[in-house]
Amino acid sequence: MFRFENIDNLYLLAIIPVLVVIFMAVGFLRKRAFRKFGNLSLMEQLVPQMSKYKHNFKFVLLLLGLILSIIALSNPQWGTKKEKINRKSIDVFIALDISQSMLAQDISPSRLERAKNFCQNLVAGLKGERMGVIIFAGNAYLQMPLTTDYAAAQLFLKSANTKQAPTQGTAISEAIDLAERSFEEDNKHHKALIIVTDGENHDEETLQRAAKARENGLMIFTVGVGTAGGAYIPMYYAGQAGFKMDKTGNPVKTSLNEQMLGDIAKAGDGVYYNLVDGEKVVNALKERIEKIEKREFEQRSFTEFESYFQYFLAFGLLFLLIEFMISYRKNRWLGDKDFFK
Repeated sequence: MFRFENIDNLYLLAIIPVLVVIFMAVGFLRKRAFRKFGNLSLMEQLVPQMSKYKHNFKFVLLLLGLILSIIALSNPQWGTKKEKINRKSIDVFIALDISQSMLAQDISPSRLERAKNFCQNLVAGLKGERMGVIIFAGNAYLQMPLTTDYAAAQLFLKSANTKQAPTQGTAISEAIDLAERSFEEDNKHHKALIIVTDGENHDEETLQRAAKARENGLMIFTVGVGTAGGAYIPMYYAGQAGFKMDKTGNPVKTSLNEQMLGDIAKAGDGVYYNLVDGEKVVNALKERIEKIEKREFEQRSFTEFESYFQYFLAFGLLFLLIEFMISYRKNRWLGDKDFFK
């Protein structure tokens, strides 16, 4: 099994396209500056020692060095020893609302960003349980099946956004249906669903669906995101900032529906929480879930991993050293035989 021990460090790779854009912009500005003095071919004759291609070659070396160094920082590992382990745990699905109403900013920086941070903290707080991730808006989608790969769960939650849902709405009943289908068939009493949403645009079947799911052994908790006062939904139209409009042209205001979320939790024999309580909610959910009877299962997992960061680091530093040693001038010993020309 291959993995990155510090997978979040791979986000540093986002600097690579930024550097490429800067390099291209600098090259364009350099050529424009030369044109102010005369024809480019004439300028090249006036500075014969300047290599035309070493800028590009040195930049490629720099990028390779940075990419390999970032990979080394993430510590790539390969599992070397796999064992059978008997574990006891609860199966928990986190269902995150990614509808457009979650873009409202009645809590900072937005409902969705706060919900994503909360869910990542929740995964950390529930380590030891098997967890899966569901996202939903007008429909529900299984992002990650039940697993003990907590880093992957946090990565899926961190990358969640409203563009992942082709249809809008808040179909909580579909999230409940999908969760039930995703649990193992023989698991009747060791499972929970945590729904993180603002409760907007709920469908009428949700309460009945929650009650039926409880009869099948699923305990449902709800976490409300937003405020009762609500806020308008920010949108962009042709690059211009504005608010989502209804059919009559008026801005749409969205509010947290605590009554509905409380009713869903009650029907699912769970508890409703408000996300603004932050860490207290994580601790409360952890305490309630730990009271659910745990289920024993056999798991084959890697218990030992070997790190390979040193190889990536060595080659990364080698590329950076070569880049540093190469001059922008033509090779003075090879002269006209400059391999970079």
